[in-house]
Amino acid sequence: MPSRCVVIGASAGGLEPLRELVSQLPTDLPAPVFVAMHLPANHESYLPEILSSTGPLPAMHPEDNTKVETGFIYVAPPDHHLLVDADLIAVKRGPKENGFRPSIDALFRSAAYSYGTGAIGVVLSGALNDGTSGLWSIKRLGGIAIVQEPYQAKYWSMPRSALEYVEADYKVPSNEMGLLLTELVQAQPTQEEMMGNDINEDARRLAIETQVAAGVNLPEKTILDLGSMTQFTCPECRGALVGIKEGGLFRFRCHTGHGFSADSLLEGLTEKVGELIWQTTRGFQEASMLLEHLGLHIQENGGAAQAKEFLAKAREFNQSASQFQRIAVGHKSLSAENLGQ
Repeated sequence: MPSRCVVIGASAGGLEPLRELVSQLPTDLPAPVFVAMHLPANHESYLPEILSSTGPLPAMHPEDNTKVETGFIYVAPPDHHLLVDADLIAVKRGPKENGFRPSIDALFRSAAYSYGTGAIGVVLSGALNDGTSGLWSIKRLGGIAIVQEPYQAKYWSMPRSALEYVEADYKVPSNEMGLLLTELVQAQPTQEEMMGNDINEDARRLAIETQVAAGVNLPEKTILDLGSMTQFTCPECRGALVGIKEGGLFRFRCHTGHGFSADSLLEGLTEKVGELIWQTTRGFQEASMLLEHLGLHIQENGGAAQAKEFLAKAREFNQSASQFQRIAVGHKSLSAENLGQ
């Protein structure tokens, strides 16, 4: 197992800085590089080909249980988590985190747990805040945290969030990252062991959450014991959510494994509200059409008085459907990022 690994997280606007970084890496880089980038789940990814043609290191979508080797770039396949498991790579379809699979946080946490002080985490351009929790874990267990300069990122939310909650070692533009990483991986990581009850508890949690991302069927209590119970429910499965505190960061995980930052939970919940409003609109519309159909049928058979009641109720339901439709059209999912916009 190499002494160091580099894990990189990118989302919207992250391709160009990623290519810039990769182009500066040497052929004899003495560390493996792992990349988690948010891509559509149902589309083929050409990211390995793009990165292989950009710099000297070969890039690939690894298969599950691929052996880790230095000088390679391992890219998370669409709709799969990429996890570091000592000297092996895990490629799994575990529960989504922040609505994403692959999850940057899941990759970063697995690297923090497996490599400890030898892990180097890099957060590039992206919306919302995937990567912040994982970078906090890398830093917590003695690794190195690098963040792209937010002003230089096309989408600055991910870098800004990382800098807000993590004491980054380096904040640099993407055109300096490759050379910086080359220097950092040359130096041997410190051998001092992180001690203390809090550190040990964080390492235990990382081991559990890496198993969750890998899709391991853990006892419900094991996941619920990761934090304190909250009154909130998971937008994905309606399961109970526990709150997990990491420094100044507070995030959530449900007993089936879905994970959320506070920002992504807010967005997920308001998105579900929007879906419910449309379902209510459809329900009123269907009821209105059925009432009208029955009213006309009764009218044709001589029941004018009763038909009048049915048709009046149909108009009432149609008016309610119109009101809910206006609400649904105007509804927007919320996040901390766009709340004031």
